[in-house]
Amino acid sequence: MAAPAEMTSRDISGKFVMNKSLSGKTDEILRLQGVSWLTRKAISVAVINLSIKHYTDDNGVEHIDIDQTLSGGIPGTAEYRTFDGTERTNEDHVFGPVLSKSMRVPLGEIETNWLKQDWMDESFVDEGVIATTAKSDTGKSGKTWYSEQVWGFEQVDGTKRYARHVFFKGPQGEEINVRLVYDYQGPQQ
Repeated sequence: MAAPAEMTSRDISGKFVMNKSLSGKTDEILRLQGVSWLTRKAISVAVINLSIKHYTDDNGVEHIDIDQTLSGGIPGTAEYRTFDGTERTNEDHVFGPVLSKSMRVPLGEIETNWLKQDWMDESFVDEGVIATTAKSDTGKSGKTWYSEQVWGFEQVDGTKRYARHVFFKGPQGEEINVRLVYDYQGPQQ
């Protein structure tokens, strides 16, 4: 289902499901992150649902909290993003120890061309686009990888959809670009 016409990156609160037929393949990224073959196969066949709560706290700091569930109600990765540019640690049950940060940045400050392409105007606000980085906490995990994402809205097959552009760099310098596309399922309840 199309994202509502009035939805912008100022508030992406809602329920979404990954559209796997429109999204790129993530298996190689997951493999390079050290995710087991069995877990990758389970992810590849699962329906991935996102429940997104987007808000500003009492101090004026933007937050996006995402609870992910897989088919059958299996908990996926939770993302609790604070958009202040501070690097935070997280112990993720799929990816292990991760360092991440989230911020708004002007699109012109994004260096990777792939991350800047095809966004609708709804993806931009005065403070810029939604941008996140994540990397392995190599000292704790023994793994080395890095990921940048820009989130927003695109016209995909003639329909406004929530999307993420992902730039991934693996342990041997492998570079992968992938787009994740989500169908809107309705408002938060």
